Amino acid sequence: MSRGPDIGTLLTRMLERLASAAACPIIIEQADWERWASATFSGARHAITLSAGPSDAFHAWVAGLAEQPVELPGHLVADLVVGQMTRLPDRTTVDLEVLTVEER
Repeated sequence: MSRGPDIGTLLTRMLERLASAAACPIIIEQADWERWASATFSGARHAITLSAGPSDAFHAWVAGLAEQPVELPGHLVADLVVGQMTRLPDRTTVDLEVLTVEER
């Protein structure tokens, strides 16, 4: 019996849907995550690199990404940080750091 996709897959799929809805489809270049826990919470830390063709829609989407509600089944996005952005003539690459927490 399958338990469904892991939190890393859920998060990258959600980012792809949000970008598509903002008319700026993205490519997930790299995505990795590791389990994380404190005395009161458990979840995961994610490192994601995504890219898209250069466009005003993409840059606006990235600029507002930390403020967008991201709904994941059974998880909350506790923190989302937009890191390094590399702009090339044909592609822009962005690094994200995301902390998700499991709902109880």
